[in-house]
Amino acid sequence: MSLSMPRRARPESSVPPLPLLGCRVRAGFPSPADDHLDTELDLHAHVVKRPSATYFVRAEGDSMRGDGIHHGDLLVVDRSLEPRPGRVVIVALEGELTVKRLEQRETGPCLVASHPGFPPIPLAGRDCRVWGVVTHVVHALPGAR
Repeated sequence: MSLSMPRRARPESSVPPLPLLGCRVRAGFPSPADDHLDTELDLHAHVVKRPSATYFVRAEGDSMRGDGIHHGDLLVVDRSLEPRPGRVVIVALEGELTVKRLEQRETGPCLVASHPGFPPIPLAGRDCRVWGVVTHVVHALPGAR
């Protein structure tokens, strides 16, 4: 999976906050809905905790589908977070950007795809630089495009 070039996270002042319902939506059996708005939601403020350290990037490929990352998804990436094992990270690996889960194995750190068709990538002895930790994924549902 490769990635398109990152874009810096910056709030768009011309985009007004959107309404946020005061109730939650059940994913199981339906329940009566509240007919009022509780507040407004600024999606940028919700997904970007540290604007100066955050950027957006589009995913390309299928290697991270098991983690809910699909081709064309918008990834929110925070450069200020520590790239610990278990986190999904953006890495420049020998000059090419990729998104994978960072794991620590007996042989050392490696990048792991969530699709079984992609083998782990050992990092020992390779030119590798972490560009940040993926904090959110935004994608459209099938048929909603």
